[in-house]
Amino acid sequence: MSDSLMISVSGIRGHVGTDLTPELVARYAAALGAWAASARPRSSSARPAVVLGRDARTSGDMFARSAAAGLMSVGVDVIDLGIVPTPTVQLAVEHHGAAAGLILTASHNPIEWNALKFVGPDGIFLDAEAGSLVRALADRGPPRAGWADLGTIQEDHQAVARHLDAILALPMLDLAAIRARRFTVGLDCVRGAGASAIPPLLERLSCRVHGINLEMDGRFPRAPEPVPENLGELGALVRNSHADLGLAVDPDVDRLALVDETGTPIGEDYTLAFAARAVLDRRGSGGPAPTVVVNLSTSLVVEDVARAAGARFIRAPVGEANVARTIRDEHALIGGEGNGGVMLPQLHIGRDAPLGVALILHLLAQTGVTLSRLVAESPRYTIVKAKAPRGPDLQQLYQRLRQRFADAAADQRDGLRLAWSDRWLHVRPSGTEPIVRLIAEAPTQAEAEALVAASRELLD
Repeated sequence: MSDSLMISVSGIRGHVGTDLTPELVARYAAALGAWAASARPRSSSARPAVVLGRDARTSGDMFARSAAAGLMSVGVDVIDLGIVPTPTVQLAVEHHGAAAGLILTASHNPIEWNALKFVGPDGIFLDAEAGSLVRALADRGPPRAGWADLGTIQEDHQAVARHLDAILALPMLDLAAIRARRFTVGLDCVRGAGASAIPPLLERLSCRVHGINLEMDGRFPRAPEPVPENLGELGALVRNSHADLGLAVDPDVDRLALVDETGTPIGEDYTLAFAARAVLDRRGSGGPAPTVVVNLSTSLVVEDVARAAGARFIRAPVGEANVARTIRDEHALIGGEGNGGVMLPQLHIGRDAPLGVALILHLLAQTGVTLSRLVAESPRYTIVKAKAPRGPDLQQLYQRLRQRFADAAADQRDGLRLAWSDRWLHVRPSGTEPIVRLIAEAPTQAEAEALVAASRELLD
């Protein structure tokens, strides 16, 4: 694995034209198709199908053709959605009863990257066992079909509409209250796939939209990750248009970030915190305590919301597949990741930015207050995120950290997470870049930075 080809449980990503080539994409797509065909029940007489979707990256069209050819070459039918959000593909896998899904997106990575993400028949990204089987098929070469058994290809242009219909049918949403507010919304889709879903959703919710970067050409005008430092233009748009809030999504539309009515980005962790509050508030009393699931790097603001509602709170290792399976196994009411990824099993178990939009607007409509007021009423923490080169032996670093912070509760399911009552430090190898991530949260910036600095010192 080179510095620009990352092979993980649920897919591969790399630099376009160097490590990630049409030939490689076709081979891995064929491997996914062969795995999907072999995993089908023997009693099934129908030919297996794989749902194919992509974000708007400039390399997407090329790789989609390669992927379709690879899938067809192993006797698998292709259901092509075109440019759509990642959660739309996951829902389409379930809708069509497909054997798998393949999403061409490098999510928030810079423009020179692209990736293949593998989805199982349950609409969840592949687990370690299934992912290893796909990789093994790719390594040895999957069995190809003869001329009479090649797969076919068909297009599905209704996947986004079905996705939005499913969101608007959720019983916890007060659509009348949302529409009555006639929110004015600033929107930044970073020229990714978001414009296929977010504007029509907002229109159906009677919002007035002021948008930037709605072209779906994949030519990102800024760094594509929707973190506060990249949302200055959206903040200005919110102020100039006197919007009630601003919404920013990443290129494949599974992450949602918020900007308040003053044009200030509030941090992605609040997306999940407020979405969870919207769902928990509508649950009512009685019955067993609901469960909320997040990953190990998610802010304490989400935990505070869950505790205030009397919910069980569970942390899972980082990675959407890990959180999704914990949500499923624990029968959670809601979950997600602190990077703006909201997951509602009543809809599907995947990060879903359009879902997050609807839940946030519902909460604002129900409370009748501004977004900045919601933030001001929440406990305040500061998260500091840093990166460092990945060393040869992270276990030594973990041991030094545990010795340095012997009073902390340690969790080594995913790197090392050290936790206290009001702060935590998480050190883990990235699954998408050849680096180590250093993440700390504390009541103040200085305290969080001190935890990161201590981990850097022990890393050197």
